[in-house]
Amino acid sequence: MAELKTKPTTESVEKFLNGIADEQRRKDCFRVVEMMKAATKTEPAMWGTSIVGFGRYQYKYESGRELEWFLVGFSPRKNDLTLYLMSGFLRYPELMKKLGKHKTGKGCLYIKKLDDVDQSTLKTLIKQSVAEIRAKKQ
Repeated sequence: MAELKTKPTTESVEKFLNGIADEQRRKDCFRVVEMMKAATKTEPAMWGTSIVGFGRYQYKYESGRELEWFLVGFSPRKNDLTLYLMSGFLRYPELMKKLGKHKTGKGCLYIKKLDDVDQSTLKTLIKQSVAEIRAKKQ
């Protein structure tokens, strides 16, 4: 079985974020750091070369395969700020309606900029996702 490439590293999150050329995207990333720190009570860490993750847990696939992963994280991709909320979004229909302009994948929330979404709702989504993943661990 292939080894997972996305692992925690010792690279500096601050250096990575300060290297973002787009000023608005950089500011948004630092705001997301504060939201995720508050929700997880953990410090950010680089996962691979472009993901900022918070906390850790053992993720188990339906196949039984397990891997270490972060509770929540984000990545400043070229087209979107991608937030990884590992609990998904199906159980939060009311929050998703209130969130504002966004797209979703299975566990990914894609936004262009933080000003496009209701930040209070985003904070709630992050907190609830963290709480759900932590509850599954027990």
